[in-house]
Amino acid sequence: MAKLRPWYQAVTPREDLRENRPLDASEFAVHLDHIRDGRAHPDYLNPVRFFDRNYMTRSLLDLMAQAARRLNGDKVETSAVFNMATQFGGGKTHALTALYHLARGGEAVRSWRGMDAVLSRAKVKSVPRSRVAVFVGTEFDALNGRGGGDTGEPVRRTPWGELAWQLGPSSFEVVARHDAQGIAPAGDVIRRMLPQEPSLLLMDELMNYVSKARKLDMVSQLHTFLHSLSEEVRGQDHVVLCVSIPASELEMSAEDQRDFDSLKKLLGRLGKAISMSSDVEITEIIRRRLFEWNGFSDDMNRTIQAYAEWAGENASLVSHLGGESPADLFRASYPFHPSVISVFERKWQTLPRFQRTRGVLRLLALWIAWAYREEHRKAANEPLITLGSSPFEDQTFRDALFEELGTELLSVPVTSDIAGKKDSHARVLDREATEAIRKDRLHQKVATVIFMESNGGQSQAKAEASLPEIRAAVGGPDVNLTDVDTVLEGLTARCFYLNWDRNRYRYGLRPNLNQILVSRRGAVKPKDVEDRVRKTVEDLFREGPKFLDRRFFPERSNDVPDRPQLTLVVLAPDRLAESSGTRSLVESIVKECGTSGRTFKSALIFAAPSEATAVTDAARDLLAWEDVRDDEATVGQLDEPQKRSLNQSLGRAKADLREALWRSYRHILMLNKGNAIKDVDLGQINSSMASTLPDLIVGTLIKDDEITDKVGGSRLVRYWPPALTEWPTKAVRDAFYASPALPRLIDPNIIKRTISDAVSSKFVGYARKVGARTVLERFGEALGEHEVEISEDYVLLRAEDAQKLLEPPRLHQLAIHPGRIDVHPGELATFSLKGIDQYGQPFTVESPEWSAPGCEVEQDGRVRVGPDAGVFQVVARVGDVEARAEIRVQARHERGEQDDKAGGGTATKPKMIRWRGTIPPQKWTNFYAKVVSPFALAQGLSLTAEIVIPADPDAGLSSAQVEKIRAALKDLKLDEQVDLS
Repeated sequence: MAKLRPWYQAVTPREDLRENRPLDASEFAVHLDHIRDGRAHPDYLNPVRFFDRNYMTRSLLDLMAQAARRLNGDKVETSAVFNMATQFGGGKTHALTALYHLARGGEAVRSWRGMDAVLSRAKVKSVPRSRVAVFVGTEFDALNGRGGGDTGEPVRRTPWGELAWQLGPSSFEVVARHDAQGIAPAGDVIRRMLPQEPSLLLMDELMNYVSKARKLDMVSQLHTFLHSLSEEVRGQDHVVLCVSIPASELEMSAEDQRDFDSLKKLLGRLGKAISMSSDVEITEIIRRRLFEWNGFSDDMNRTIQAYAEWAGENASLVSHLGGESPADLFRASYPFHPSVISVFERKWQTLPRFQRTRGVLRLLALWIAWAYREEHRKAANEPLITLGSSPFEDQTFRDALFEELGTELLSVPVTSDIAGKKDSHARVLDREATEAIRKDRLHQKVATVIFMESNGGQSQAKAEASLPEIRAAVGGPDVNLTDVDTVLEGLTARCFYLNWDRNRYRYGLRPNLNQILVSRRGAVKPKDVEDRVRKTVEDLFREGPKFLDRRFFPERSNDVPDRPQLTLVVLAPDRLAESSGTRSLVESIVKECGTSGRTFKSALIFAAPSEATAVTDAARDLLAWEDVRDDEATVGQLDEPQKRSLNQSLGRAKADLREALWRSYRHILMLNKGNAIKDVDLGQINSSMASTLPDLIVGTLIKDDEITDKVGGSRLVRYWPPALTEWPTKAVRDAFYASPALPRLIDPNIIKRTISDAVSSKFVGYARKVGARTVLERFGEALGEHEVEISEDYVLLRAEDAQKLLEPPRLHQLAIHPGRIDVHPGELATFSLKGIDQYGQPFTVESPEWSAPGCEVEQDGRVRVGPDAGVFQVVARVGDVEARAEIRVQARHERGEQDDKAGGGTATKPKMIRWRGTIPPQKWTNFYAKVVSPFALAQGLSLTAEIVIPADPDAGLSSAQVEKIRAALKDLKLDEQVDLS
């Protein structure tokens, strides 16, 4: 959606408002007498300006059209007597002023704004310049009257005398005696008093005169005069009488009310009642009076359309605002949000002191003057003037507001909770809020809406703001309505004069429970706060997965047992993740368990808090609320809504403490794959992200592959310790909790499923140790989880090793020893024969067949050579397997020569073979098979190994690599000490 233009750029306030010179309330209250004698504001004296800045409502158009016809002498479908039936401040004097200018305008009338519609409706071409007489009850003194002295005018002591004088001296002469003696003239006298030319009689604020005239016994005479005057005017062709009775009902006594009802009944019978403006028309009046209005621009229409679309999507929220359609609703009120005008109509018009049109104009003039200046200064982007933007910061506006409400006492709730001071609760909450809420000043807006909608806590039937009313007032295309709920929670928890019950809110004069809370908070003991926080932490972390072992608030390494089970270690609330002391404690627990080294260090997951202030404050609030609840005297003074509010506050305080702990315990400390402590920051977490905090922690670590609920059988092959040929099932399980290179198992029994799958899929074999023997149990066939034993006596074998155990031993290779013998002719050579099975193990040879061409062979391996020298082959065969050896026969003299060359004497057989050298990695297997294996059964055979593993020149060997070697040596039951240099 394209950016909407701010209201102050789309529409221009009147000059006096732009210059911060809004009309005083008295200037909005029009006085006909002031207009008649030229003392009124130019906006009312100058008819051109008056009609430019006023809206022609349907009622005003009808009144003026009928008056124009009657002044022209046309009595068809017209009334001669009009009763201004509108409430105090409802625009009646403006209507009388319009008639005043109409009657005096003559030909100039046709050039005034809106007069073409009046003449057209009246079906006349012009309005004759008429005589006008004005009587205003607030101006006419019942005791002294008017005139006399140095004025050069006769004294007028009665309403009939005053009207007659303004109609002309000749008219006054007719009623002079009646005026002097205070006797109401009868019809024939009134008939002679009225001129024989068009005349307009205007009587305003009659009740003000009645209240004063009652002491002079003039009320009955006035009643008689009005009755006679109305009857006579109805019989005339060119005369119009327009009467306004109302006074403020707040100022009426019982006698006033009786006289008011009497006059109203009289005029209702003889005249036509005129209600000057409908609700929709009041908005147009306001627009014309306060702005330089030239119709709707494209920018205005875009704003109206955007808000209309929003209202259409949220129809349930705006239904109370009325309007035939959302577009009509926002068009009628522009540049105001409809809730601004609506609240005065729905709520404020019942206030005794509130003047319907005049009061609204007064407040809105002050409002616009302030908003135009401030929103320009702040470069605000408000497309409409919303109810929440009421300028409570402005003292002048607040004074006017409280005057309309009828009490200054409301100043305390406003400045304490909404605006007027820097530390007003709503303003503080906005400063502490998220960027979106802070930028929109949403706490202040919502609080302001509640104040305006709840009518200042007055005793009205709807002296409250409902949730839909609040949302409608602050809502718009760019407002996230879910933020309103967050804001309301903040306001109800912080404000002193905001009362709420079942999603209905109101501001009043009586402090609410929050102020009681403030005094109770100071009495809460720090030890009680600490105890409550610890208890809540335990409650919070005991929820969730059952497979986790929990250990709370350790201070020593042996507070956490060394077990092959995933363990959530919850650090104390004051053990902050950022603290070096916390890191040292975690490292000591991971390394040790008491005086022993810790084996299952990877099984530990530490939950650490990030900050404690919010948690401490929330716990103190909860304890304070509980103190209020347990104080019977205090509870006894609360009304039912406050008791419900207390229960809600208690529930919310409990939730706030849990939520604060959620936000605090955001750090997870654990070993990384390099065997060092790492910090997993869960970020800005809250309780809506998972059913429990342990669930959130586990879920995050599963996603990061730090924890797993399933290990595939093939992964056992990948994780297999290189130094082991047999891997005990207990060591398999333990490895997932000891080595950070492996993912941690949620449940130790998961490894049974892994082993079962791996054996069934022929990735590994499952065998049992029986003494020194390894007995294969399963390989490549089904193995149930319940059949898997986790112990040192059950081992896993690589697939190739399991395959060897799966096939029975058979002769695979023969070896004749020695492989060569040097003898002399006729001597005896003895050979031995060994069998080796397919697994490289010794195999018993039975009934071998020996042969040696040219020699005599016995079947026990003895061979006697003949007399001839040479090289003879000795062959031993068992089935298809055979082995060969060599006999070299040398003549005796040749042997002697060789012996002489060697040093002479008889040859001596060696007692031991020793060899030391470096073997390339690619020859390790061949070295074992060809050099070591033939002597595997030799008594006293020993093999000494020296392993030198060079490190990366830059990074060196990691601690994980060192631990891996040590673990392998330990599994082989060899010395696990290695030389690190």
